[in-house]
Amino acid sequence: MVTKQTEGTSPEASKKLPKNQSWMAEFSSDLDTGADEHAHDLAEGEENFAELFEASQLNQEIKEGEVVDGTVVSVGNEYVTIDIGYKCEGLVPTQEFKDAQGVAHVAVGDVVSVYLERMELENGFMLLSKDKAEIIRAWDEISQACEKDQLVEGTVIAKVKGGLSVDIGVKAFLPGSQIDTKPVKNLDKFLGKKLKFKIIKFNKKRGNIVLSRRAVVAQEREVQRAETLANLQEGMILTGTVKNITEYGAFIDMGGMDGLLHITDMSWGRIKHPSELFAVGDEIKVKILKYDREKERVSLGLKQVTANPWDDVEYKYPVGVKVKGKIVSLKDYGAFVELEDGVEGLIHVSEMSWTERVKHPSKVLNVGDEVECKVLEVDSKQKRISLGLKQLQANPWDELELKFPIGTIVEGTVKSVTDFGVFVDLNVGIDGLVHVSDLSWTKKFAHPSEKFKKDDPIKAVVLGIDKENEKFSLGIKQLERDPWESIKTRYRQGQAIDGVVTKLTDFGAFVEIEEGVEGLIYVSEIADHRIEKPADVLKLGDKVRAEILSIEPRERRIGLSIKQLGRSEERANYESFVGERSKKTSMGDIIGDKLKAALKPGPAEKDEE
Repeated sequence: MVTKQTEGTSPEASKKLPKNQSWMAEFSSDLDTGADEHAHDLAEGEENFAELFEASQLNQEIKEGEVVDGTVVSVGNEYVTIDIGYKCEGLVPTQEFKDAQGVAHVAVGDVVSVYLERMELENGFMLLSKDKAEIIRAWDEISQACEKDQLVEGTVIAKVKGGLSVDIGVKAFLPGSQIDTKPVKNLDKFLGKKLKFKIIKFNKKRGNIVLSRRAVVAQEREVQRAETLANLQEGMILTGTVKNITEYGAFIDMGGMDGLLHITDMSWGRIKHPSELFAVGDEIKVKILKYDREKERVSLGLKQVTANPWDDVEYKYPVGVKVKGKIVSLKDYGAFVELEDGVEGLIHVSEMSWTERVKHPSKVLNVGDEVECKVLEVDSKQKRISLGLKQLQANPWDELELKFPIGTIVEGTVKSVTDFGVFVDLNVGIDGLVHVSDLSWTKKFAHPSEKFKKDDPIKAVVLGIDKENEKFSLGIKQLERDPWESIKTRYRQGQAIDGVVTKLTDFGAFVEIEEGVEGLIYVSEIADHRIEKPADVLKLGDKVRAEILSIEPRERRIGLSIKQLGRSEERANYESFVGERSKKTSMGDIIGDKLKAALKPGPAEKDEE
């Protein structure tokens, strides 16, 4: 491993350096700059630095530019005095022993490696550098590690353009593309971390070192992957790390290999997004549901690690029991209640109130409300529990039958008017309905609003009460007798009647013969000659006289005919004429009639006249 580099030489010492070594002070002071400046500085100075180090090895005597070991003699505020076994002692700036917090880590008697900057100074001391000694040894260790393809350890110290700066004894550059096997967006999380790296580019002369963590991670994952694949079996439970989260699930790192945890296998309950349960980096226990060795695909389950709560819901929530839960979701058709983790029941809108027609659950409940309800039905196979809110209250339908027996005449006000009828408020909490078919025996309404408006007083008769389907039926026409019941007492077949044309169709004309009672004249019964359409002969409001062809009370139909009436009248006139002639029976009357006919002038005689 490479020893960590400390701070550079003090400005006072750098001024006293020989000209050919002044680059070293600049090099030391610029160690904390960006990756680009770092590479440039190393290129200028490291070649000379290496040459000095190699030259020092050729001479056994202590020479300038040599790295030697020495013993700390004293520690001062500005300098640390070190004995290197020479005729005079050396000085190392105390700053080089200080950490980032400014604390000097050195004591008398410590043995340290130092770099000999200058043999003698005017004050009788040699100028030494601990930092430069560490740099020289670090470069040597890094060079050996690169040659042997060994990993090096270092600490990430700063973000620079294109990646990170890493201290491995000297500064090295870690490109962003080499940080991990996948793109990394947040580089800050690596700052201060001590990691292992592979050297992918090394140039001692130029002072250029490029590292890769990606290669280390890939290698480690491949080893883990091989071990994981060898041990994987369906049904086993293992601990994994959430690597990535999507809308449909999460990818779990099981140790060099990723498995998919689908959102449907995360919880027995309801979740909208996987992020509700965990975040990237979380460790979770999962179960292997399916393992395809050929494709190396693994399907995981989180909820399968625990027992399915629906297995015993029929015992925990029997029909009729009261339960408490929290409203977790509202739909148009009802509200979902969480009874326990993974178990929800539904309160349908029809089960929320005995008297009110709830159009949307939000009118009664809110998400987050704690409610008490009653279990109506349980289906563990379909994972359904039907709940009721109104069942905890007295059922007003039970009292309705007692208060309003069938046939009772009631009075109320119009609460609302719809296409199919009129709702009546009787001040009992349950509205009665007068269906459009029960408004009138005879009159047909295009819409009930033609006769009724909201808040109008209204009288009706109770027709029926259906508790199971919650229907309270009323009728208005039943207040009067059906005129069709006695229709045959007022009209008979063959009778001539007068009426008014109320409607014309392609097949005939409807004629009102009394209020609410109409008859139909088919187009073929209008006249003796052929008529294409009734409108060719008749128009609305015309008064017509016709003969009744048929009366069918059950079907509420009366057949009429103008044509038949004409024929009947002709027959009646003929019969009347014949009857008058039959009264003249004497021989004298017969002879007289013949003489009149014989004496009557013919056509030719009339012309002569």
